[in-house]
Amino acid sequence: MQIHISPRDVKLTAAIHTYVASKVSHLEHYADDIIGAHVAIHHDTTRAGKHAFVIKVHLALPGPDLHGEDRGHDLYQAIDLVVERLAEQLRHRKSKLTKGRRDASRKAKAKARKSELVA
Repeated sequence: MQIHISPRDVKLTAAIHTYVASKVSHLEHYADDIIGAHVAIHHDTTRAGKHAFVIKVHLALPGPDLHGEDRGHDLYQAIDLVVERLAEQLRHRKSKLTKGRRDASRKAKAKARKSELVA
């Protein structure tokens, strides 16, 4: 997965870069097919302290992409919040995919049993 980080009004230090990269790469635990991630880090200077950091993440996946945005008074807290939000979306996506496969398999088995009974 490629991770692109865009800082806006924030100096991108090595510590911030490694923290964001490790948190976003951990999302591959929920979906192996993540193509890339774009992380925008914004510091709103008009908000003095309270929810001044805004983190926006765009995950490129096969099918519909996922987006997450969150705010926090601390940069690391905002990163944690948005990653948790994306993890929840990925868990929901994975549940929908597996449920669809289970339903299709269940219908195929029922159809096979029905054809055995008729024959």
